Amino acid sequence: MAALSARSFRRGEDGYEQARRATVWNGLVPERFPDVIVQATTVDDVIDAVRYAAGDGHRIGVCSGGHSWAASHLRDGGLLLDMSRLDQCSIDADRRVAVAGPGKIGSELAAELDKQELFFPAGHCEGICLGGYLLQGGYGWNSRVLGPACESVVGVDVVTADGEFLYCDAETNADLFWAVRGSGPGFFAVVTAFHLRLHPRPAVCGSCLYIYPADVIDEVYSWALSTGRDVDDRVELQIIASRDLPALGLNQPSIVVASPVFAESEQTAATALEVLSSCPVVDKAVIKIPYATTDLTGWYGAIMTNYPTGHRYATDNMWTSASAADLLPGIHRIIETLPPAPSHFLTFNWSPTAAREDLFYGLEADFNLALYAVWNDPADDDRFSAWPGTNMASLAHLAVGVGLADENLGRRPARFATEANMARLDEIRAIRDPDGRFHSWMGRV
Repeated sequence: MAALSARSFRRGEDGYEQARRATVWNGLVPERFPDVIVQATTVDDVIDAVRYAAGDGHRIGVCSGGHSWAASHLRDGGLLLDMSRLDQCSIDADRRVAVAGPGKIGSELAAELDKQELFFPAGHCEGICLGGYLLQGGYGWNSRVLGPACESVVGVDVVTADGEFLYCDAETNADLFWAVRGSGPGFFAVVTAFHLRLHPRPAVCGSCLYIYPADVIDEVYSWALSTGRDVDDRVELQIIASRDLPALGLNQPSIVVASPVFAESEQTAATALEVLSSCPVVDKAVIKIPYATTDLTGWYGAIMTNYPTGHRYATDNMWTSASAADLLPGIHRIIETLPPAPSHFLTFNWSPTAAREDLFYGLEADFNLALYAVWNDPADDDRFSAWPGTNMASLAHLAVGVGLADENLGRRPARFATEANMARLDEIRAIRDPDGRFHSWMGRV
């Protein structure tokens, strides 16, 4: 039987619980307990762990940064492979390619690339590792132009269910390469490195900011859900509703329209944002900043005020192209029942593509609606944890499906890929992982 070369913790041993909790960024850690946790630091560690699991009859869960809100990697029994220490990264600026381990933090990669006038559509939150982010698709900076981040993955190194190390791209092991881009926790191998296509850094990063009181919900969302479909792809229309903004002296539900823009000049950026001043109630905005120059560091800082470390989180989301008239009753219900800040309701626009046939990446529509319940006190678990799923379930008849980034499939199974892609993935899984060595999604429809 294969032995474990990496540091490992078996349930009941000293250090096990610390190792288990370290794989979950969410302060709400599920009561699920693997038999053994392996902290890999090399590819050989991964190979040994997979072969050990096969020999011992263990199923395998995999995590990198542990930012899955529902901790889909954390299962009862089996082996949990913690990949966070495989954080190597090499950048070839001349060829505009990088090779990065799954434990590489995306926001750190973005900062390193910025110094070399390069760009990659890393995630919008600090601290997220590339592993789970790229596997589930990757909605990141400037993704309306560049596509989901997994489209900028040109190859992967993986360890398969039988412990074999393989390189995969469009020409070599193309079935695994198709499957890895977008299947998230349903992927049936371990990625040890991503080969990334890099992009020129946009010359300008800008933003607008409008903050509206909740008594203009109908006007703001009706305008946004109609205008957002036609906004320049360089603009990410982001709307956040939260119960209060104490720093601004607002202790009532507020609607924040804040939109990053990436462009070749200040003038182009400002022009691209002009449409966001066309809201029919713009005169009622508490704050109006049509354009300001910023950078990713500033944006990361602003966004992370909504996602404080150590808090407890529950999330859910939906893709939709429904009309404002159909969505507004549900939007009212969401905002009326918002838990205290930093809980929030995020709406962002997207540029859906008719077919992304060369990768698994799932469903998409004109808008994504996402709910984040955020709280500190364990006594509030029952009070707040069901809020996202309950509200999304009430709108499910208007949804195309969900995105894997902010889903909670263990509590609310939903569609996240086309039937054809699910069938194709199941066929590949049957060949590549016939014994079901790897855990799959926590729920599917």
